[in-house]
Amino acid sequence: MNTKNKSETYLEAVLRKGYTRRDFMKFVTYMSAFMGLESSMIGQVAKALETKKRIPVIWEHFQECTGCSESFIRSDHPLAADLILDSISLDYTDTLMAAAGHNAEEAKQASMKENYGKYILVVEGAIPTKDDGVYCTIAGRTAVEILKESAAGAAAIITFGSCSAWGGIQAAYPNPTGSVPVDAIIKDKPIIRVPGCPPIGEVMTGVVVHYATFGTLPALDDMGRPKQFYGKRVHDSCYRRPYFDAGLFAETFDSEEAKKGYCLYKLGCRGPVTYNACGFMEWNNGVSYPIKSGYPCIGCSEKDFWDNGPFTERLENLPGFGIEATADKIGKIVVGAAVAGAAVHAVASNVAKRKELKKHEDRGVFNEKNIKE
Repeated sequence: MNTKNKSETYLEAVLRKGYTRRDFMKFVTYMSAFMGLESSMIGQVAKALETKKRIPVIWEHFQECTGCSESFIRSDHPLAADLILDSISLDYTDTLMAAAGHNAEEAKQASMKENYGKYILVVEGAIPTKDDGVYCTIAGRTAVEILKESAAGAAAIITFGSCSAWGGIQAAYPNPTGSVPVDAIIKDKPIIRVPGCPPIGEVMTGVVVHYATFGTLPALDDMGRPKQFYGKRVHDSCYRRPYFDAGLFAETFDSEEAKKGYCLYKLGCRGPVTYNACGFMEWNNGVSYPIKSGYPCIGCSEKDFWDNGPFTERLENLPGFGIEATADKIGKIVVGAAVAGAAVHAVASNVAKRKELKKHEDRGVFNEKNIKE
């Protein structure tokens, strides 16, 4: 990318690629809604992207499967994908850039020197530390060495995916390569975790847009994740929640209860203890997410999720329902053992209410369908 392009604003980069200002405003509205901002903030986001220079980004890949990059570039919204591939001034990523070898390394070194203290470092993948880090080497240099060098001049670090955020499957027991997350090595930089296996593409984009708009990282929870995307449990926005409250569960994947949409708790769903945006953002243009596709949430955005028991093993005690309460008893606690008929009625009422709310939501200004139209 030449110097002239690097000096462009986000809007200028979008227009250069053939999009209209209308497309740009649709994208701003779309991302503002996803970031949980009020409608009055849309103008501020638009102004920032119209006037600010693009953020230089250095994207490092270590122990990972490239699934996070795939999630990014497969984003349903074309401008969301372009924001990553071009509009943020992605100066280095050994997976996506055309250059390779010495040319790629020279481009990275030049960008880090030119933008020292200003660029964002994105890290995908865990970092092995055992045996002096030999289990992940690039051009003869270990991941530990490369990470320290790239982090030195970064304004902030974004860890995309559960591997760089928590250690991922590489750090699962018995962790033969001594893999660790980024914050186990880098202690002097602000780090934001965007976990998931992989994270939703629009969530990743939203974090970048927030930084571009406000010049700061978004508000984080006590585990370093952005609250606007990880502030609610999957359980809280699950369309199967009414069945959980009524104590109606699918016992097997091929049961009639499963086909009817009953709660998947007994099949191992981790939704009650998992914080992520899957339930309200969904994947592939809001088409679906694991629970909606008939499989329990495996808690991929939570720390050490690979070691948190078999994915199909149900949780015994759930937070928020009392020390002794288990999901087997919740239906009885809520509606009473003698009013099973009322429980079924409650489920039907909740489902009907959800459809009604969805109908109103479809008329809203932030609805994706309306935005595209």
